[in-house]
Amino acid sequence: MKRRKAMAAATVAGLALTGSLVASEPSFAAGSTSASTTVQAAGPKTDGARALCRRVPRIERRLARAVTRIDAGVGTPGSIKYLEQRIQNAKNEGHTAIAKFLGDRLTAREALLPTLEQRQSDIKTVASWCAANNDGKTADASS
Repeated sequence: MKRRKAMAAATVAGLALTGSLVASEPSFAAGSTSASTTVQAAGPKTDGARALCRRVPRIERRLARAVTRIDAGVGTPGSIKYLEQRIQNAKNEGHTAIAKFLGDRLTAREALLPTLEQRQSDIKTVASWCAANNDGKTADASS
């Protein structure tokens, strides 16, 4: 506990000292031309093609597992049919709040399936691009 108080006191003292130094140097704050105070944010140097090409097999497997799970039957947790069965069970028990909550999850999950299928299509296109471009090595070397 004493250590925390000491650290807090040192921080406050440092901020106070910094504040007094800034207040005593108005020429710097006014924008002297000798030193540039603007720092440009460095953007990415490449488009990340090599890294993405390395990750393509894992992304394909992950997407395939997700689509398989969502399309599976009643016995698979995470599937649409499993969630529909849970909603039906909640309605049979008279748990309307639970059924509504699960219904909202079902709507979201049904909307997720086309997105995942689109991503599968996109990653296949990326995989063929990687195969044609030496796994992205040629794209990084040309920039």
